Amino acid sequence: MKLERSMGLFGATGVGVGAIVGGGVLALSGIAFATTGPSAIIAFALNGIIAILTILSFAEMAAAFPESGGTYTFSKKVLSAPAAFMAGWVVWFASVVASVLYALGFAFFAANALNRILQLVPMSPPFSVTSEISIIFLALIAIIYYSLSLIYKSTGGGQLATWGKVAVFAVIIVAGFRYLADKPLSSIQANLTPFFASGPKGLFQAMGYTFIALQGFDLIATVASEVKAPEKNIPRAMMLSVGIALAIYLPLLFIIATAGVLPGQDIVQMSRNNPETVMAVAVQNYLGPFGYWLVMTAAILAMLSALRANLLAASRIALAMARDRTLPRQLEQISESRKTPIHATLLTMMMVIVILLLIPDVAKAGAAASLIFMVSFALSHWTAILARIRTGSKSMPFLTPWFPATHIAGAAACIGLAVFQGIQVPSAGIIGIVWLGIGGILYLTFFAQRAAVVDASSAALDPHLQVLRGRNPLVLAPIVNPANAEFMIFLATAMAPQNIGRVLLLSIVKPPENWQPGNPIPQISNIQTILQKTLTASCAGGLAPQILITLSPDPWQEIIRVARIHRCESLLLGLSNPEGENATLYLEKLMGQVDSDIVVLRAANGLDMSLVKRVLVPVGGHSGQDQLRARILGSLQYMGIDQISFLQILPETTSEHVLIRRREWLKQMTEDERINNALIIVERSSRPIDEIIRHAADNDLLVLGLQRLGRHQKMIGNVVQQIARNTTCGLILINRR
Repeated sequence: MKLERSMGLFGATGVGVGAIVGGGVLALSGIAFATTGPSAIIAFALNGIIAILTILSFAEMAAAFPESGGTYTFSKKVLSAPAAFMAGWVVWFASVVASVLYALGFAFFAANALNRILQLVPMSPPFSVTSEISIIFLALIAIIYYSLSLIYKSTGGGQLATWGKVAVFAVIIVAGFRYLADKPLSSIQANLTPFFASGPKGLFQAMGYTFIALQGFDLIATVASEVKAPEKNIPRAMMLSVGIALAIYLPLLFIIATAGVLPGQDIVQMSRNNPETVMAVAVQNYLGPFGYWLVMTAAILAMLSALRANLLAASRIALAMARDRTLPRQLEQISESRKTPIHATLLTMMMVIVILLLIPDVAKAGAAASLIFMVSFALSHWTAILARIRTGSKSMPFLTPWFPATHIAGAAACIGLAVFQGIQVPSAGIIGIVWLGIGGILYLTFFAQRAAVVDASSAALDPHLQVLRGRNPLVLAPIVNPANAEFMIFLATAMAPQNIGRVLLLSIVKPPENWQPGNPIPQISNIQTILQKTLTASCAGGLAPQILITLSPDPWQEIIRVARIHRCESLLLGLSNPEGENATLYLEKLMGQVDSDIVVLRAANGLDMSLVKRVLVPVGGHSGQDQLRARILGSLQYMGIDQISFLQILPETTSEHVLIRRREWLKQMTEDERINNALIIVERSSRPIDEIIRHAADNDLLVLGLQRLGRHQKMIGNVVQQIARNTTCGLILINRR
């Protein structure tokens, strides 16, 4: 089940505004002013330019691939399954840590506001509302509430807090300008002098500290599957969210540096004395106690809306990864009534709670999250460059101007800020590396095999994915029997789609035993006939293959030589009798000496591909052939075959409970391999070979896997030979390198 596209432009913009506006400027304005003085305004403005450069890349990729996951999805499309996992793994962690920080921020401001209220009440509670336990308790309430609300409704009911804080900031800014209207220009200039308190170095340091205050536009891409008209609304929502943030941040910082500084005070010293609460102090200076409460209200609303946005993003990243089997499949479950990812949201909530309760230094984890976000932004610039180079501009709904200079400038800025963060907080880099290591171990141990199968099937069903990844697979197809030409060309086209892969047709001329150079070779006339029929079939199938004709006394050794020289990804063989003793011997020699995937085709009686409607796939358990099988079956589906049956034969003593479990396992396997409407057959029999032969009689094509054990071990066993010998339908034997 898919997520429902329920967010319009307003809702998508709300996700970005909810994540960006408030929390960052409240927490980081003090350190920015302390580092560079009033030029903190310039630091935020320059970071805004970097954010806009990054938005262009995000918008380009999200509009082209409007699927939830953000950076994870971009990496999956353009790079590879392992690279996508690592990107998703660290960005998921970053969003989870950001959720912890915002939950604690809400609890800190709420506890202090509540404490000030209680000071006015004669009766005080028997405990401190600002104690560590009280703050953690308040944070837990916020985390659980918003997680459950995201399960109940995809938007999570956070729009009130988002736009409420915007309104409060607007009141603070308007009140500040009204206050300045009565002040002489000289006093305003005095508060802004010196503008660059620490010179260019201080300005760049302030940029490094505060760029994360504009992080949040990327969360719109993580919920792309829920945005209506994504090719238009996603770029607009990203730009609007950062535009709204800058429209609040820049005048707000100006007000703090001017109206918020009383005579005899200095914004730098104020910020050093009150790094976390300088904004509250400044607003109170020109609005009195009412100003303090405005800031506290804005802070609480900002933290809550940012918490909701990051919980939403983290759950969607987990959902996208689960769909690709780079996280457990259970996380992809969507509520039928609510259209929300229940398990992905609950797991995200549990991760946030665990980090909140167990990690002693959340600040360092937060610094690691900031570094990860900046690295992920640079990665998005890189994937946008690769996607544009590999596919061109015609397939991209939204295009970044001045390609690739814009992407390169944005990536360089993000990497520079990430390096700065790593130098300033070395533990941030260490935390990121440790988390990557944990993810790598989990991926290789639990997810790699199924993720590779899903990825292979996805690439077969969507050949454009191979273009995005810069792949140009070469299939080597030796042509011997003209009766098999049509089926061979069909399968070659499926394995190397038009305009994406390449097919090399190999015709080998075997000279007579006593042949001498200069003498005629009678077999050449046969080669011409074979090539004529093959080229006719190729043109009919829309394939423009390359043709290679060679002379060799040992055709099998020649196939090995050509496959090695051309580094063929796949080797497609057409054999009329693959179970024959000589054919078996040569096939095993071939499989032991080439590093290509091998597909052996027996097109019985010149099988007409247009008549192939039913495909039978006998399976045992997970094997090394799963990935190649997924690619072959995906290609067959892409070419129009939609009736595929999976057959498993179990011993007669197998219990009904085990039969049910195996059917469920096969169902999950077909879902992983993206097989539509697969027919699942699980039976008990003491003669499994006879059952496979019986079922094969009702199908047009049989797909069997071979196990490549080693260079000197038998790979085509008696089971395969008996099945091949006693079936008349088309037969495909697959053997993965």
